[in-house]
Parts: sequence; C-alpha cells; structure tokens
Amino acid sequence: MKRREFLKVGAAGMAASTLAAPAVAQSMPEVRWRLTASWPKSLDTLYGACEIFAKSVSEATDNKFQIQVFAGGEIVPALQALDAVQNGTVEVGHSAMYYYIGKDPTWALFCAVPFGLNTRQQNAWFYDGDGMKLMNEFGGKKYNVYSLVGGNTGAQMGGWFRKEIKTVDDLKGLKFRIGGWAGKTLQTLGVVPQQIAGGDIYPALEKGTIDAAEWVGPYDDEKLGFYKVAPYYYYPGWWEGAAALHFLINQAKWDELPKNYQAIVTAAAGLANVETTGRYDARNPAALKRLIAAGTQLRAFPQPVMEACLKASNEVNAETSAANPDYKKVLDSMQAFRNDEYLWWQVAEYTYDTFMIRTRTRA
Repeated sequence: MKRREFLKVGAAGMAASTLAAPAVAQSMPEVRWRLTASWPKSLDTLYGACEIFAKSVSEATDNKFQIQVFAGGEIVPALQALDAVQNGTVEVGHSAMYYYIGKDPTWALFCAVPFGLNTRQQNAWFYDGDGMKLMNEFGGKKYNVYSLVGGNTGAQMGGWFRKEIKTVDDLKGLKFRIGGWAGKTLQTLGVVPQQIAGGDIYPALEKGTIDAAEWVGPYDDEKLGFYKVAPYYYYPGWWEGAAALHFLINQAKWDELPKNYQAIVTAAAGLANVETTGRYDARNPAALKRLIAAGTQLRAFPQPVMEACLKASNEVNAETSAANPDYKKVLDSMQAFRNDEYLWWQVAEYTYDTFMIRTRTRA
C-alpha cells in the first residue's frame, strides 16, 4: 500500500478508494500553510521530520493541502517557533518545547526533563496516557496552540567535554552549553549553564569560551564536528532519556480545518514521529563507530555524579512544583506513568536487552 493510501485509510477511518473518490477529492478545499522549524536544513533528521509531515499531508489530499517548510531563521529565529505560531505569523511550527522554559518550565515536561521517560514510554504517555491531553489543555488555554507529537531523538548523549569528569567537584565552575531544563539542575551543582545556538557551539568549544557542550547524539553531533575540539564524549544524557519534538499548530487555524484534514494532519504527524526515531536508531551506531575511529574517547558519567544529579533534580522538581501548579500537575502524571512503566521494563524489556547486549557477538 502506498503512503498516500495508507494515510487516507488511517487518518480518515475509511477505505482509500472511498476517500480518493472524485466527488470527495473535488470537495477538498485548497489550503496553504507555512511551517517554521527550529532546525537548520543540515540536520536532516530533525528538519527531515518537517519534510515527511508536509509531503504526507500533500499526498493524502491530492496536493490540495500544501505546507511550505522553512528552516530556523528563514522566517523567525529558530527558538521563536512557538511565538510565531501563537501570534499567527505562521500556521505551524516544529520545535522542542524545552526551548520555551523562559515562558513556563511546564513546557519542558512535554519534551525532556532530567530522569524522565524513555522514548517508548514517552510515546505511550502521549498516545495512551494523559500526555497529549495535558499538553493541549496547557498549550491551548495559555498559548493558542494545538500540539501533535512529531518525532523523538531517543536517549541522548551526555555531551562533549574538554576535560574528564571524575567527581562531582569537577562540575564546579564548568561552562556547559546545555539546552532545556537540565541547566537548572546542573546549576545547583556549580555548573555555569550556557545558552548557545547550535551553529555557535563549535567555535565556542574551540576557543575555550565553554568547557563542554551537549547536542543530541552521534549522528547529529558528527555533522557539527565537536569531536575535533573536545575529546571526551560522555553518556548517558540523563537530562534527555528521550526528547520529544512537536508540531505546534495555531489553534484557530486548526479549528478551521475540515475534520478529514485534521485526521490527515494527525496521521502525518504520527508518521513523522515514527520515522524520525527510526532514523536516529538506524544512523547512530555507524556514526558512533566513525567518531571512535577518529579518536573520540567514550566516558560514562561516574555513579556518584549520576546520584548527585538525581538528588539535585528531585530538589528542583519539588521547588518548581511548589510554585507552579501546572508544572506539578504534569510532573505528577509523567512520574506516575514512568514508575509504572519501569515495573514492566524490569520484567521484560530490560532483561531481554541486557541479555542481548551481553551476547551480541554470539547471537
């Protein structure tokens, strides 16, 4: 079955032949939207999610519904996608919601927070738990946006460091480019968080303006060349056990769409969500091998460092929850879901994965 027919069946809940019938096709209105992304075109995984989305919507509507995709900076700066959608500059954006913690830290909970959900758990929370319900209650009420899950990077790496991290004390005074809500946690441990756009990270590391930087993982990080100026590559990125991306749609524009168009857009976002994670899972292993061959030194964060970060994260969550009812409501839902999920992981997923990791050269 071709993608066009698949989307028509899955989105509209009817046979493809029915949806594609001339009378129905002729009744489809012409719609033209613009999408602003938070990514450069060079990051084909992240920007690629937008292309998958736009192409799928176009194919499923016989080109009646066209979405033109723009990279970060072409219409608005990369980290202003939410603002552009909210005020109607564009109809849709694609972004990582922890970029907007300056507006409200609650946004981070829908993207990635320290010691949060892994990728599959996050999707389960969004699709079958309360995740998207909570996100659209929060975003619709306060920011005039309707959101759809639109990709996930999977568990991220801990970043590139110019020096080794052996103890918690090594974090003190460290100038660390880090995105999202994790900076708040690391700040309590003496780190000096830096907010630097992706394109400016390499020269900052090279000049020593910063001591460390995190981005995503091997495939994206290799493209940005960090291994040339920071030899130590740490894992895991405990602040992003998964990082969800979302399509943000202006609420009024969403409400204007016919129901069949809403269903097609929802299905296209779901396709982008699955394909983006698949691309990362498929491409990261080879990229990691290339990085190691180029001299990258892999390092695991020491257990005492991980424990100190968990303690600091819990304190930040407690403090923020006490001051922000929205944050507390979403955090409580996410953590309860995570704790139940790991009961299942402990029984089946984790035991299978650890066995296969131990025996991967023999299987």
